[in-house]
Parts: sequence; C-alpha cells; structure tokens
Amino acid sequence: MATATVSTLCATFGTHCTISHNPKPLFSQPFNLNRFPSHSYNFTFSPRSPLAPVPKSSESAVAQTETETGSTEPEPTQIVSAKAPSWEPGLFAVVMIGSRQYIVHPGRKLVVQRLSGANVNDKIALHKVLLVGTDTSCYIGKPIVTNAVVYATVEEQGLDPKVIVFKYKKKKHYRRNIGHRQPHTRIRINSIMGYENYPKVTMDDIKSKDSES
Repeated sequence: MATATVSTLCATFGTHCTISHNPKPLFSQPFNLNRFPSHSYNFTFSPRSPLAPVPKSSESAVAQTETETGSTEPEPTQIVSAKAPSWEPGLFAVVMIGSRQYIVHPGRKLVVQRLSGANVNDKIALHKVLLVGTDTSCYIGKPIVTNAVVYATVEEQGLDPKVIVFKYKKKKHYRRNIGHRQPHTRIRINSIMGYENYPKVTMDDIKSKDSES
C-alpha cells in the first residue's frame, strides 16, 4: 500500500513539474545605472589600514610608576575632632534687650521683643550686659560691665498667638472686634566674652568684708 502511494505521488510530480538545468535569471533585463541620468554614481574603495599593535607595559615600567607615586592606594585622611569651646563653669549673664532683662547662658534659646533689621541666621552682639557671674566670681556692672558682649544667632522672626480686642458700648450700637499678633524674635546664645578684665567680686572678698564689719 505504501509503495503504491509513493509511485502515485511521483507520477503526479512528473506531470506537473519540470526540472531545468539552466535556470532563468531573477530579472528579465539587467539593471542599468544609466537609466538615471540625473544622478552620477562613483564608487571608490580604499584598502583597509592594519591596526597598530597596543604596546604592553613591562613590569619595570609598572614598578617605576609605583615608586614615583609612592603607593597605588590612597592614604587615609586624619580626622581631627573639633574641641568644644571652654567656658568657666556656671557662666551666666544678665543682659537687657529692649526694656526687659534676661538671664542668659551659652546655648540657651529665648524669645525676645522684635529686633528690627535682623534676619534669620544673622549674628548679633548684645552690649547691655548688666552682670556676669560664674561659680566662683561675679562681675557687677555700674550700670553695665565694660567691654562685655553676649553673642547670639537669630533663629526665627515670628508672631505671638492672636489676641482678640473687643470693644463694646451699651445702647450705642458700638462694637469693635480687632485681632493683634505681637511680633517677636527667637535667638540662641552663643558665647559671653569680654568681661575678664573687669573688676570681679569673689566669695573671699565678701567673707573678708563681713569679718571686718
């Protein structure tokens, strides 16, 4: 059965297909560039130049570069810790800002009356220092401590919470509702300096005066 089927297929291919030993070209006419007279074609080919060989670095050259630079690895940087500023133990001061007096010490933050003309992150100097004190001595101003300065930094220019001002008069149809927010400045005290040369009072001086009296 299989042989009959194969023979039938071969007979069918023989009647419908012809095998030629001289195949026809794909195009009936050769492609001619002269058909396009408006364009000129000029093809030039240049021989490829050979690549130059990459020079290999010898061990002596590598050793020479290492000796010139010292070492191939970067040297570690030395980290020096910043020293904190040294103040006398228990240092504080009484400073006048506007019409109020404040007890301040390095690092303290306080809210004061609005400082006109001061912007955020500005460094300011307060010269109205009425008193400077430590654990062992006291510098009393008359009325201020000469050359004493309190340095501070402006951190914020803000407003206090709103206060309602209400006015009323009976039988007059008079009512007024006004809101007010008082401006303020928040500062941070940095240091207290310049008081060292001022005459100081110690506990020994107070005890000697008490014994004399």
